[in-house]
Amino acid sequence: MDSLTKLNLDDYKPLRDVVFENLRSAILEGKLKSGQRLMEVQLAEQLGVSRTPVREAIRKLELEGLVVMLPRKGAYVANISVKDLMDVLEIRASLEGLGASLAAERRDDEDIKKLEEIEIEFEEAVKTQNIEMLLKKDVEFHECIFKSANNKKLAKMINSLWEQVQRFRITYVSDSNASLSLIDEHQAILNSIREANIAEAKKFAIEHIEKAEQFMLEHCTK
Repeated sequence: MDSLTKLNLDDYKPLRDVVFENLRSAILEGKLKSGQRLMEVQLAEQLGVSRTPVREAIRKLELEGLVVMLPRKGAYVANISVKDLMDVLEIRASLEGLGASLAAERRDDEDIKKLEEIEIEFEEAVKTQNIEMLLKKDVEFHECIFKSANNKKLAKMINSLWEQVQRFRITYVSDSNASLSLIDEHQAILNSIREANIAEAKKFAIEHIEKAEQFMLEHCTK
């Protein structure tokens, strides 16, 4: 099990919520991996808390589908099936296409400037292989497109779907060939939005997610 850091306790949040958010992030970020057993004593020691909030957090994670409880075996990080992964990414591709097409139609100069700034920072993160920054700027790039689309419901739906496969994205962006390809894919989407080319924005956004789907199916579900 990757070592988790002791919690910085928030005086404004119950301890069980802080523990839950920390474990949830560790699963989504791949620090706690699919199929990995979650041992209360070990997690409590690493986080610097008692077993009770850890136990409560694990139960809540089970309700979210991120943890499974196996009789007489304990708690494990839930695996995601190939079918589940494909289902999520198929829907994501369609919604991303819609978001990009709306952004091409509705964006303003400020949106374009922001997208360009994010893309420059994204490319720098790729060059330096700063995975944490790369992930952050990739999220910001897509969120900026959703903002430009001016449809909050759409953005909420897409973010909810992407969370379900978040733990696989680290493998994806950590691959040097994949990350270099992401630069070209982002540029194609950015250019089409800048030029208000609705059809191409939709096309490139869908292809962007389909390439991620293919990579994840080949590398993340074995």
